[in-house]
Amino acid sequence: MEMEASAAEGAAAAAARTLRWAGRAGHLGGFPRAAVIAAVGAVAKAYASLLNTTTVHNADALLHLVSSRPSGTPLLTVSNHMSTMDDPLMWGFKGFPTTDAKLQRWVLTAEDICFRNVFMSYIFRLGKCVPITRGAGIYQDHMNEALEVLSTGDWLHSFPEGKIAQDDQPIRRLKWGTASLIVRAPVTPIVLPIVHSGFEKVMPEKSFFGRRPPVPLWNKEIHVIVGEPMEFDLPSLKQAARIVSQDSSFERKGWPSIMPDGLDEVAQRWLYQKMSDKIQSVMETLRKRLLDLKQH
Repeated sequence: MEMEASAAEGAAAAAARTLRWAGRAGHLGGFPRAAVIAAVGAVAKAYASLLNTTTVHNADALLHLVSSRPSGTPLLTVSNHMSTMDDPLMWGFKGFPTTDAKLQRWVLTAEDICFRNVFMSYIFRLGKCVPITRGAGIYQDHMNEALEVLSTGDWLHSFPEGKIAQDDQPIRRLKWGTASLIVRAPVTPIVLPIVHSGFEKVMPEKSFFGRRPPVPLWNKEIHVIVGEPMEFDLPSLKQAARIVSQDSSFERKGWPSIMPDGLDEVAQRWLYQKMSDKIQSVMETLRKRLLDLKQH
């Protein structure tokens, strides 16, 4: 009983700290959200379009899906993670509606970094951020928040590598949370891959006395490449997953059987891995293409 009470108290404390109510569109008439996004968007514009040189390849693919995709169809963008300032600076390029609160993305953010106290929680909630608890798994309550974003047809951005990597190396193995969102969303989202470079120079991890600089740096070159929407044949993938699940040699870790299609843990794990591998492969192809474009 004491453990249950402690868990309940912990959940209540987390809910109080993450201030979910502040992320609602109607909070105080939407004015605080509009103000925060306009201010952050202006900073992003300044750094991406004025203080640094930003080149975006295939920007129209992103612009079209952000502003003109079919009503009720969610958009899920995925990108590599080079610095703490990737978002919002990557949306600050010329022609992008960075300061429009209605069109601006929701983004998955690390709870231990962005939601450390009530003030930070309030600002990041207004900035359309969804906290993710590291190590809590893909079925944590915050992931259900992300699903709600997709269920309303909104745009959600994810960094599926799960952490920052500032070395120019191949895309790392992806976490399964992004794949689980694609599978579990009531309406399958449009999945758009994006790869960028240069933010590791704008906000290096260890350049200022071994720490990040107090503000983003300038006079750097930023490159962004937008891919094409990815397609997943979910019915076929789920059927293949059911066949794999009959193999009892797969390790089970006690995942909940909450899939509407009745997929057990083994099927879920196989499905998420298969989809994550595909996204990783597409992102790596984009990374190599971006390297070629930078050299010409």
